[in-house]
Amino acid sequence: MRLVSIADIAAAVRGRRMDLGLSQGDLAARAGVSRKWINEFEAGGKATAELGHVLRVLEALGLAIHTGMIEPEPDGRGIDLDVILDDLRHG
Repeated sequence: MRLVSIADIAAAVRGRRMDLGLSQGDLAARAGVSRKWINEFEAGGKATAELGHVLRVLEALGLAIHTGMIEPEPDGRGIDLDVILDDLRHG
C-alpha cells in the first residue's frame, strides 16, 4: 500500500488496530506511548507526529515502512488511494 500523508498512516494504524481487536489503550501500552497520543494520531490531530512514536506504533502492529523507487502504474493513472483507504476502513 502506498501512503502519502500522516492521515493515510493514521487510517492504516486504526484499521490494523481494529483488525487485531486492540483498544487504543492496548496499542499505547505495546508501543510505549499514551492512549491520548494514539487517539489524537488516529483522529488526524498529529500532523507533525514524532517519527519515533509512529515507528513504535507501526512495529507494535506488525507494520513497516519500506523505502524504494516509486514505479508508475502500467496504465499511467497511478494508484487510487481513496479506494484503498475505504477498503481498510470498511474491511
